[in-house]
Amino acid sequence: MNTLHVKKGDTVEVISGKNKGKRGKVIETSPSERKVIIEGVNLVSKHLKPRGQQQPGGIIKTPGPVYSCKTMVVCPKCDKATRVGSAEKDGKKVRVCKKCKQTF
Repeated sequence: MNTLHVKKGDTVEVISGKNKGKRGKVIETSPSERKVIIEGVNLVSKHLKPRGQQQPGGIIKTPGPVYSCKTMVVCPKCDKATRVGSAEKDGKKVRVCKKCKQTF
């Protein structure tokens, strides 16, 4: 089983590639492919065929997948891109910011 250091709903920052420095919220994860889809990052053009009057055709921009190794979780407390550690709190495993030592 493959696990990722990011989860759905996390705010992440891209650390390499053409989208370096961009931040966004994780919409979807794919652990088997080790990829994540981030809101507003790696936008790709999609050509849609018209499907009746309710759905007109055209070209739309949608976020494409990015390898999770190119992202870092942004700590909600110190607002910095950081590595994620783990600690035990009240018998449960929680994630910890490596920079400010706060749990999230």
